[in-house]
Amino acid sequence: MTTDAPLVELLPNVKAFIGEKRKMLIDGKWVTAKSGEFFEVVNPATGEVIAHAPSGGKADVDAAVAAAKRAFESGPWGKITPAERGKIIWRIGDLIMKYQEELAQLEALDNGKPISVARAADVVLAAELFQYMAGWCTKLDGRVLNLSVPYTPGVEYHAYTRREPVGVVAQIIPWNFPLLMAAWKLGPALASGCTVVMKLAEETPLSGLKLAEIMQEAGVPDGAVNIITGFGETCGAPLAAHPDVAKVAFTGSTEVGKLIARAASNDLKKVTLELGGKSPNIILNDADLNIAIPSAANAIFFNHGQCCCAGSRLFIQEGVYDEVVAGIAEIARNMKVGPGLDPTTEMGPLVSQVQFDRVSGFLKSGIDQGASFAAGGARVGDKGYFVAPTVITNVREDMKVYQEEIFGPVVTATRFKDADDELLRMANDTIYGLGGGVYTRDISKAHKIAARIRTGTVWINTYNIFDASMPFGGFKQSGWGREMGVEVFNNYLETKSVCVGLG
Repeated sequence: MTTDAPLVELLPNVKAFIGEKRKMLIDGKWVTAKSGEFFEVVNPATGEVIAHAPSGGKADVDAAVAAAKRAFESGPWGKITPAERGKIIWRIGDLIMKYQEELAQLEALDNGKPISVARAADVVLAAELFQYMAGWCTKLDGRVLNLSVPYTPGVEYHAYTRREPVGVVAQIIPWNFPLLMAAWKLGPALASGCTVVMKLAEETPLSGLKLAEIMQEAGVPDGAVNIITGFGETCGAPLAAHPDVAKVAFTGSTEVGKLIARAASNDLKKVTLELGGKSPNIILNDADLNIAIPSAANAIFFNHGQCCCAGSRLFIQEGVYDEVVAGIAEIARNMKVGPGLDPTTEMGPLVSQVQFDRVSGFLKSGIDQGASFAAGGARVGDKGYFVAPTVITNVREDMKVYQEEIFGPVVTATRFKDADDELLRMANDTIYGLGGGVYTRDISKAHKIAARIRTGTVWINTYNIFDASMPFGGFKQSGWGREMGVEVFNNYLETKSVCVGLG
């Protein structure tokens, strides 16, 4: 269902921001690409060009990494006290909320997501992430060790550990949550004392460039954070392979994640990867369907299905199968699909023509392989990259729509008889292991199933709940390492042992 409500009027500052060719932030200065080239930024709701960003390349990467290296080795970021570092990071969060409407409009315009979601979720969670990480700056301590070395008369030992920043970090973020993913990466890296070169997704660079302005306003020293724009092959690849980068943090597809890992292997960089998913979502006969049906719909249709942990494989016990499928299909048919700047929109467009073609190809494959559509399955409107929220039934385990990550608002519904080993086999029979869910009133069943789902996060009687304190990451080919929580600092800190002979 499309909407025809009037669009949110862009703020003057937003109009000015997109009205001129943007620049990158390198060593505290706003610069164009050394090649002088720009690329077009497209509004996915219309397919029209709305802005231009620099097409950065290897020379720009070299300049940004050199700036980050200077800032780390001799700049003020590594010399200020942890408390002062925390105050700066906290100010970033405050300023994100100060510019909440500008950032929300840029996200809705650039990514296509509903502005109501951008205001309430993306912007707020980004601010909270920085402020959560700010509190850790004064708490990243080492510890004193009690050694058990053989006794030597007259000699004692004092041993302890230090936790030190890894150095220059390359961060490459995706287009599905542009602002929030930037926060997930930058917050812990800065709290750890690292310096950063971040490459924004070429599809959605606008909110990240606004965030770069905010970081300057917050007092982040020159060179501590460098924000660059460009394409994966010409900008991301040389950044991941750069010899002066100590660690790479990447969020994106599993296919590209493998390329990142290969590039980093030449000099054994540290790597964290948050990659794809094909998450199982299980509804048992005893589930509260008033909770399970809308939650399972949100699990797949949130952010247009462009969510790495989307609940895209729905397993429904046979006693409630028909009711659940009918309920989710009804939600799908009645969702308001429209531009992100329409305040009544519930689901916006896919991010690009490439993504639209990809999802459309999966829908065609479902038809060709004999699946049925309980809802959706087609384009919405005649402009922009809109796909109707889709529920697929009559699926088999060998179908592409069942096996592969679609990254769109498409869910497969599979019937099962018993909550037994066969159910868990189906749930875990995937190369991915990022998210999953289970709905039941039986708390014992819930915990037993959660323990056996091979994913980094399991939600029980809910889905898509995120918090800065809750670690997020994947098993199997869904990635390495964790975002958020105290666990994230394992990505950005080295542990050094110091042993002193007290003769």
